[in-house]
Amino acid sequence: MKKKLSASSLPLLKRWVDSSTTLFWFRRDLRLEDNAGLFHALKEQGNVLPIFIFDTEILGRLDDPSDARVTFIHDSLAKLKAELEEAGSTLLVVHGKPAEVFENIQPKAVYTNHDYEPYGKSRDAHVAEILAAKGAGFHSFKDIVIFEKGEVLKPDGTPYTVFTPYSRKWKETFTEASIRPLKSKDLLDRLNRCEPAPLPTLEDIGFTRTSLDFPERKVPLSIIAHYAERRDLPGIASTTRLGVHLRFGTVSIRRLVSIAREKSEVWLNELIWREFYHMILWHFPHAATGSFKPAYDRIAWRNDPEEFRKWCEGKTGYPIVDAGMRELNTTGFMHNRTRMIVASFLTKHLLVDWRWGEAYFAKKLLDFDLAANNGGWQWAAGSGCDAAPYFRVFNPYLQAAKFDPDGAYVRKWVPEFGTPAYPPPMVDHAMARERVLRYYQEALES
Repeated sequence: MKKKLSASSLPLLKRWVDSSTTLFWFRRDLRLEDNAGLFHALKEQGNVLPIFIFDTEILGRLDDPSDARVTFIHDSLAKLKAELEEAGSTLLVVHGKPAEVFENIQPKAVYTNHDYEPYGKSRDAHVAEILAAKGAGFHSFKDIVIFEKGEVLKPDGTPYTVFTPYSRKWKETFTEASIRPLKSKDLLDRLNRCEPAPLPTLEDIGFTRTSLDFPERKVPLSIIAHYAERRDLPGIASTTRLGVHLRFGTVSIRRLVSIAREKSEVWLNELIWREFYHMILWHFPHAATGSFKPAYDRIAWRNDPEEFRKWCEGKTGYPIVDAGMRELNTTGFMHNRTRMIVASFLTKHLLVDWRWGEAYFAKKLLDFDLAANNGGWQWAAGSGCDAAPYFRVFNPYLQAAKFDPDGAYVRKWVPEFGTPAYPPPMVDHAMARERVLRYYQEALES
């Protein structure tokens, strides 16, 4: 895979960008409507040329050439490019390291939207320095969340570390202005007028098309209306499947929160959980690689590679766990209730480090989001920002009986269950529960 700025990108940069050009840099905001950074670029500058960079720093970490997320991004860019060309402009798509891209051009200014992840923060700081040395401005805006960084804090100015009081304060802070859409599409006449730029193929950037299907870019209002009573049932279409669209910004969070406030308080809380985890990662960046509660880094994980392999493949002998893992491996999606069950099983039943599971989800999930993935895994392991004590250990049998009572989910993904072809449980639940409590207690009391 290419590691440096693609040679074919250089002429594009020189041809389309000069000191009169303001760039809008798309990242995880792949839409024209209600896009904060694009709105401000068009309103404040004019002669705006949109750009997207296939970042080799990120792509180089992906070991699957058919990684579905790259296909999703490429398809979204093709749609964006067509919309921009209908408006008389284009989308400049290049392949390389962002720092090298901006070192090779002299734009008037660069506009974009905030990225809260550790890599994104350091990348943007570096790009801002490069542009400042050229006398070009770097302007970034809040777009992927309603409230960010320090906008929802305790009365003493410190960040919340428990969800319930955070969500209460989030709702107290909310006003109608928080979700007022930004009319970026109304300003498209201020785009740079130019001929279409070429769109690199997936093969040009070292990837191939996935065989996975993507959920529609459509808000399922009927599912949201019944979300509260159906959201924990993996055997039916009970969740919105909008995670991948939220991850890459093909839908607006302001629009979704507006719908949630009208249709479902429970679904609104799920959107607030997402913001809670983004806030946590911003204020506590150590949680990206270590336990939010550092004492949990003392746990002596067993980390048996063969047991981890069986978990990954959905061959644990626990039907609800295996169904979840097979759904993930087959579709790139896993129902939220099942995510909790399989994560609890890996960390509590098998005593495998939560970071192993987090990394596997990061490779497989279409909607992978560092903050949410990290927060969810640490919640399951007990090491995160959660009021519940470490001795919460899900019983997979009881979880299946409660949330898949007719066995529809298990039958779909584990058709051999109940036949001699299905393996026995790889670990006894009662023994595993007793063992994990002993391991955790020894680590936390040492």
